[in-house]
Amino acid sequence: MTSLEIPVPEAARQPPAPPPTPPEPVNVTARRQRLRTTRRRATGLLVAATLGFIALQLWGGDGTTFGYVEAGVEAAMVGALADWFAVTALFRHPLGLPIPHTAIIPTRKDQFGETLGDFVQTSFLTPEAIVERVHAARVVPRMATWLAQPPNAERLARHLADASVTVADLLRDDEVHRALEDAARHRIETTPLAPVAGRMLKLLTQDGRHQEVFDVMLRSLDRFLRDNEASLRARFADEAPWWLPGAVEDRIFERLLEGAAQLLHQVAEDPDHELRRDVDARVRRLVDDLQTSPEMLARGEELKAELLSQPELRQWVAKVWADIKAGLRTQADDPDSELRRRLADAIASLGARLRDDPPLAERAEHAIETGVRYVADQFSDEIGGIVSGTVARWDGRETADRLELLLGPDLQFIRINGTVVGGLAGLLIHAVGQAL
Repeated sequence: MTSLEIPVPEAARQPPAPPPTPPEPVNVTARRQRLRTTRRRATGLLVAATLGFIALQLWGGDGTTFGYVEAGVEAAMVGALADWFAVTALFRHPLGLPIPHTAIIPTRKDQFGETLGDFVQTSFLTPEAIVERVHAARVVPRMATWLAQPPNAERLARHLADASVTVADLLRDDEVHRALEDAARHRIETTPLAPVAGRMLKLLTQDGRHQEVFDVMLRSLDRFLRDNEASLRARFADEAPWWLPGAVEDRIFERLLEGAAQLLHQVAEDPDHELRRDVDARVRRLVDDLQTSPEMLARGEELKAELLSQPELRQWVAKVWADIKAGLRTQADDPDSELRRRLADAIASLGARLRDDPPLAERAEHAIETGVRYVADQFSDEIGGIVSGTVARWDGRETADRLELLLGPDLQFIRINGTVVGGLAGLLIHAVGQAL
C-alpha cells in the first residue's frame, strides 16, 4: 500500500488549544460492539493462520500436500498482517511505534478537513447544483399552495407580528429617536415650505371648497355674537367714553351688533356678495404668492427653521415611536387584531396569486434561483471554511475514534478478505511453482 505525502504547514505543527470534540452519535454503543465483533473475527483468522503456520512448520513438508497448505497459510498470515497494519495505520501507530505515515487521521486531520471543505465547496455547493435542486424541489408551487390556506396564512401572520415586536424591542429607543428625527429634519429641510403650502391651499380652494369653510366661519361668528352678547356689551361699556349716557351706549351697541348680524346673514345668503369675492381674490393672491413670491419663500424658510429649532420635535418623535411600539405589541397579542388580520389576508392573497398566475410564479422562481445563486457565489468560501474549521477544532484522537466506529467494521472485513485472498494467492503461487 502507498501513502500520499501531504505537506504539513508550519502552523499545523503547533500544538493547538484543547478543542471541542465532535458530537457523539446516539448509536455509539451498538457501533462499538459491532467493531469489537468484527475485529475479533479478523484477529481470530490471523491467529488461526499463525497457529497453522507454526504447526505445519513442525510437521509439514514442501513436497507433500502439507506444502500446499503451508503455502496457503503462510500467504494468509502475510495478507492478514499487511491489512492489519494498513487498517491500524489509519487511526493510530501500530503497536504504539511512531512509524512514518501511520496514525494518518489524527496527524493529518486538518489537511483532511481542508480537503473535505474544498470537496464540499466544489462538488456539492456549486451554484448550478443548488439551483438545480431548488428547481427540482418546486419551491414556488408548494409555497403558494401552503400560503393560500387560511390556517397557514394566520400562523405565518402571527409569527411575523411577533417577529416585528421582537425587532422593535431589540432596537435602542434613543437610536430610533435619532434616526426618525434625522429623517424628519432632512425631509423638512429639503422641502420648501411656502410652495407646498401654496399647492395645498390651491387644492383646498378648487371648485369653491373654501366657500364651504367660509360659510362655517360665518355661522360660527354669528353664533359667537349671540352667545356672548352680555360679555361684549360689558366690554363695550368699559371702552366707551365716561360722559356717554348709558342709554346711548346700549343703543349704539345694539345697532352695531344688529348690523354685524345682518352683514353675516347677507354674506351667508348671497353667493356673489362682494365680501365673498374679496375673500376669493385674497385667497387666489395668497396661493400665487406662496408659490412665486421670494418674500413668502423666505418667510416659509424662517418658519421652518423655527420649527426645527424647537425641542418639542424630539419629544414628538419619541411619543410617535412609543405609540408605534405599544400599538404593535397590542396588535400582535390580539388574534383578532387588524394587523394580524390584514397580514393573514395579504399572505393568503399572495399565495393564491402565485398559485393561479403562472407568469408571476415564474418570476418568483427566477428571483429565488437568482438569490440562491448569489449566495452560493458569494459565500461558498465561507461554507467550505465552516467544514474545514469545524474539523480543525475536533480533537485528533477523538476524531480517529469516531471514524473508526463508523468505518471500522467494514475495514475489519477488509482484514478478513485480505486473509482469505492472501491464502488463495499463496496456494496458487505454490501450485504454479510446483508445476514449473
